[in-house]
Amino acid sequence: MASDPDPAELRALEDRIAKAKGATTRPAEQPGYSQAQHAWRMVIELVSGLLIGFAIGFGLDRLFGTNPVLMMIFTLLGFAAGVRVMIRTAQELQAAANKGNDT
Repeated sequence: MASDPDPAELRALEDRIAKAKGATTRPAEQPGYSQAQHAWRMVIELVSGLLIGFAIGFGLDRLFGTNPVLMMIFTLLGFAAGVRVMIRTAQELQAAANKGNDT
Protein backbone atom coordinates (compact mmCIF):
# COMPACT_ATOMS: atom_id res chain seq x y z
CA MET A 1 0.00 0.00 0.00
CA ALA A 2 1.50 3.27 1.10
CA SER A 3 5.07 3.64 2.15
CA ASP A 4 6.09 4.83 5.61
CA PRO A 5 5.78 8.60 6.04
CA ASP A 6 8.92 10.67 5.93
CA PRO A 7 9.83 11.92 9.46
CA ALA A 8 10.92 15.30 8.08
CA GLU A 9 7.55 15.76 6.38
CA LEU A 10 5.75 14.78 9.60
CA ARG A 11 7.74 17.34 11.60
CA ALA A 12 7.01 20.01 9.00
CA LEU A 13 3.30 19.14 9.14
CA GLU A 14 3.30 19.25 12.95
CA ASP A 15 5.01 22.66 12.84
CA ARG A 16 2.42 24.00 10.41
CA ILE A 17 -0.43 22.68 12.60
CA ALA A 18 1.11 24.24 15.73
CA LYS A 19 1.57 27.53 13.90
CA ALA A 20 -2.04 27.48 12.69
CA LYS A 21 -3.32 26.76 16.19
CA GLY A 22 -1.27 29.61 17.63
CA ALA A 23 -2.63 32.06 15.03
CA THR A 24 -6.24 31.74 16.15
CA THR A 25 -7.59 34.66 18.14
CA ARG A 26 -10.18 34.72 20.85
CA PRO A 27 -13.25 36.98 20.45
CA ALA A 28 -11.85 39.53 22.89
CA GLU A 29 -8.82 40.02 20.64
CA GLN A 30 -10.81 40.65 17.46
CA PRO A 31 -10.97 44.30 16.38
CA GLY A 32 -14.78 44.53 16.17
CA TYR A 33 -15.25 43.30 19.73
CA SER A 34 -13.74 46.46 21.20
CA GLN A 35 -16.10 48.62 19.14
CA ALA A 36 -19.09 46.70 20.52
CA GLN A 37 -17.90 47.39 24.06
CA HIS A 38 -17.71 51.10 23.32
CA ALA A 39 -21.17 51.08 21.76
CA TRP A 40 -22.69 49.37 24.80
CA ARG A 41 -20.93 51.84 27.09
CA MET A 42 -22.53 54.74 25.22
CA VAL A 43 -25.98 53.13 25.29
CA ILE A 44 -25.70 52.52 29.03
CA GLU A 45 -24.65 56.13 29.60
CA LEU A 46 -27.71 57.39 27.74
CA VAL A 47 -30.16 55.05 29.46
CA SER A 48 -28.72 55.71 32.91
CA GLY A 49 -29.09 59.46 32.36
CA LEU A 50 -32.72 58.94 31.41
CA LEU A 51 -33.44 56.70 34.40
CA ILE A 52 -31.74 58.99 36.90
CA GLY A 53 -33.63 62.00 35.54
CA PHE A 54 -36.89 60.07 35.64
CA ALA A 55 -36.29 58.93 39.23
CA ILE A 56 -35.44 62.42 40.46
CA GLY A 57 -38.47 63.92 38.71
CA PHE A 58 -40.78 61.20 39.96
CA GLY A 59 -39.53 61.64 43.52
CA LEU A 60 -39.95 65.40 43.42
CA ASP A 61 -43.42 65.03 41.91
CA ARG A 62 -44.42 62.75 44.77
CA LEU A 63 -42.88 65.14 47.29
CA PHE A 64 -44.49 68.33 45.96
CA GLY A 65 -47.65 66.84 44.43
CA THR A 66 -46.99 68.25 40.94
CA ASN A 67 -47.78 64.99 39.17
CA PRO A 68 -46.15 64.73 35.73
CA VAL A 69 -44.49 68.16 35.41
CA LEU A 70 -41.18 67.64 37.22
CA MET A 71 -40.93 64.07 35.99
CA MET A 72 -41.03 65.22 32.36
CA ILE A 73 -38.60 68.08 32.97
CA PHE A 74 -36.04 65.93 34.77
CA THR A 75 -36.41 63.12 32.24
CA LEU A 76 -35.53 65.58 29.48
CA LEU A 77 -32.63 66.91 31.55
CA GLY A 78 -31.45 63.33 32.11
CA PHE A 79 -31.62 62.69 28.38
CA ALA A 80 -29.59 65.84 27.70
CA ALA A 81 -27.01 64.80 30.29
CA GLY A 82 -26.81 61.31 28.77
CA VAL A 83 -26.26 62.75 25.29
CA ARG A 84 -23.58 65.08 26.64
CA VAL A 85 -21.74 62.19 28.29
CA MET A 86 -22.04 60.15 25.08
CA ILE A 87 -20.50 62.99 23.07
CA ARG A 88 -17.66 63.31 25.58
CA THR A 89 -17.04 59.55 25.35
CA ALA A 90 -17.02 59.70 21.56
CA GLN A 91 -14.50 62.54 21.67
CA GLU A 92 -12.26 60.53 24.01
CA LEU A 93 -12.44 57.51 21.71
CA GLN A 94 -11.68 59.66 18.68
CA ALA A 95 -8.69 61.26 20.44
CA ALA A 96 -7.40 57.81 21.41
CA ALA A 97 -7.83 56.57 17.83
CA ASN A 98 -6.00 59.60 16.46
CA LYS A 99 -3.21 59.15 18.98
CA GLY A 100 -2.89 55.49 18.01
CA ASN A 101 -2.70 56.40 14.31
CA ASP A 102 -0.01 59.03 14.87
CA THR A 103 2.46 56.60 16.42
